[in-house]
Amino acid sequence: MKTRSQPTLIANQLSVFKQTLAKRKKYVKKEFQAYGLELAEELGDWKNRSLYIRLAKNTPRKILDKARYFVKDQTPGTIETPYKLFMWKLKELKKEKVG
Repeated sequence: MKTRSQPTLIANQLSVFKQTLAKRKKYVKKEFQAYGLELAEELGDWKNRSLYIRLAKNTPRKILDKARYFVKDQTPGTIETPYKLFMWKLKELKKEKVG
């Protein structure tokens, strides 16, 4: 019989996040760099992290957040490549803004 594990406490999650941020702090000088790295990690596309940093620098945050939350709102396990869905949604949002 399997036992259910307890949910992780928010305080524990925050401490892990702070430790990760502290490790990266020596490399990250600007806020958009931190956002780009966070986005790359969340989408599971770490090898293209420079792309996400550039997007964070040049694209309005509102559009990036809409695309990010679109991917997050999908049912977990249904998306094989969340970064492709993110890029598609970003392209659609940019078209919508221009058109």
